[in-house]
Amino acid sequence: MMKRNQWRCGRRAGLILWASAWGAGPLWAEGGVEGAITQYAADQRAVAAAFAVPWSEAAMDREGALVEEWQGRVAGMGYEGLAPLERVDWQLLRYHLKGRQEALVLGRARLGEMGPLLGFRGPLQDLLSRQELRQAVDPPAAAGVLAQALVEVKALRRKLEEGRGKEGEGLRPSAVLGLRAAGACAAIKESLGDWFTFYNGFQPDFAWWVREPQAALAKGLEELGDYLRKEIAGMKGEAEDPLVGDPIGGAALEGQIAGEMIPYGAKELLEIAEREFAWCEGEMNKAAAALGCADGRAALAKVKAAHAGPGGQVELAAAEAGEAIRFLKERELVTVPRLAEETWRLGMLGVEQQKSMPYAVYSDPRMLVAFAHEAMPHEDKLMSMRGNNEAFLHIVTPHELIPGHHLQGYMARRYAPHRQLFRTPFLVEGWALHWEMLLWDLGYVGTPEQKVGALFWRMHRCARILVSLRFHQGELSPEGMVDFLVDRVGHERSGARAEVRRYIGGAYSPLYQAAYMVGGLQLRSLYRDLTGAGGMSPRAFHDAVLQQNAIPIEMIRAVLTKETLPRDWKPSWRF
Repeated sequence: MMKRNQWRCGRRAGLILWASAWGAGPLWAEGGVEGAITQYAADQRAVAAAFAVPWSEAAMDREGALVEEWQGRVAGMGYEGLAPLERVDWQLLRYHLKGRQEALVLGRARLGEMGPLLGFRGPLQDLLSRQELRQAVDPPAAAGVLAQALVEVKALRRKLEEGRGKEGEGLRPSAVLGLRAAGACAAIKESLGDWFTFYNGFQPDFAWWVREPQAALAKGLEELGDYLRKEIAGMKGEAEDPLVGDPIGGAALEGQIAGEMIPYGAKELLEIAEREFAWCEGEMNKAAAALGCADGRAALAKVKAAHAGPGGQVELAAAEAGEAIRFLKERELVTVPRLAEETWRLGMLGVEQQKSMPYAVYSDPRMLVAFAHEAMPHEDKLMSMRGNNEAFLHIVTPHELIPGHHLQGYMARRYAPHRQLFRTPFLVEGWALHWEMLLWDLGYVGTPEQKVGALFWRMHRCARILVSLRFHQGELSPEGMVDFLVDRVGHERSGARAEVRRYIGGAYSPLYQAAYMVGGLQLRSLYRDLTGAGGMSPRAFHDAVLQQNAIPIEMIRAVLTKETLPRDWKPSWRF
């Protein structure tokens, strides 16, 4: 065993060698821009993990300081000496840091809006943060903080109850604010439990002072959160719960569009969606005529009636997956590695899951299939079967598996993995939409029934832009979104409500729904520009796109066209 003084000398020598190896410059200099991205991602994860108290100004301040520090590091890099590919990564990191700054501004604004509903939060979070700071706690003082927080929680509950009365002068928060604050209460309650576990049994007298007020406050927070969620927001866990979302507003929406390297405003994206929607309606009328139907609605009704019987959806999905893979290989459209082809799986979405996911989705490595379950009410069974009919599944399956998300994820884990930090739905979902449109062009969507199915989804992608952007600009209510999906696209109402609940529920970014069609159109335009006579083969193009990882498509364009980006580069590609 090494003696202590020998260990100290060895450790000091190791530190000297480590420092001299890095030199006096930035710690990431030897790794270039890729090394900088890797280190920043690690720093970001470290800060997020260390500051676990929810809705904490301290956490926001620390991430803000990290972003500012890294902006300085990036700015100090010798840009003119970077190779074209390094410039792409530099620009990606620059835009990411700017986006994080804007996200912190929005987070602080939303915290401020919740102020009247979280008045108890300040001293309580100061107490909870002692765990993050690795400091001992004063048990009597801690008990006092917890007891006072409970007093304020109960007072807040009374004000909310008074506000609901006709003559009351208490608080009257909106459903949106109530639901957001309910989530904050749940997160604070969880942190309170972690804090108690950290000290309990390890610090003398802690439990004697703190156990009872901690348990009482946890119960109070749970009851307050339930009241906010059920009575203020109306969310009682029932099928017909109101649709409550949290729009970010027009200014923030424009900032996020710019952050995705899209040189269009929200108004222009809405115009693009309207144009594409009109094209779909025209093609739907043609397909309806080929089926002998009076219009697109009648054609949809006919197509929806052709679905698998109970228990038959998995077999149908497997057959569709095999057909898509054979088509790709015969046409040499993209490389399908043997392991990627062998490792996809199928699963089923449960009854509760289908309340927000009424159609097939991808969850690595499986395509989760939606279909009627024996526990569903009769009408819900029928709607689920109609909404997951054979024609719809024909194009959904390649979207989710191969050449869509399964192949995409397989390649992203093997090429440019440092770029995972910049993952964008405009490439993730745009890739799958590009394939939907290309498969249409190449005749994979052959029968009138299949065309109706493909057009339903294409119209749905246009509608996602129209309803989501208008919602976040305050121009369309959630119920109005449902009506649009039912009346203009042809969704079953249960499916439309499930879709909208997912769009506005906070699990997806505000631009996620717009990313499908916009990203698809970007890739479609790039494909047309770079393939054909004298250009890349379809397979070479698609392989090259996959090897750039899930980054903004204008950056992929810069790589494939070998563009050398200037330091002050801004998005300008009008696709």
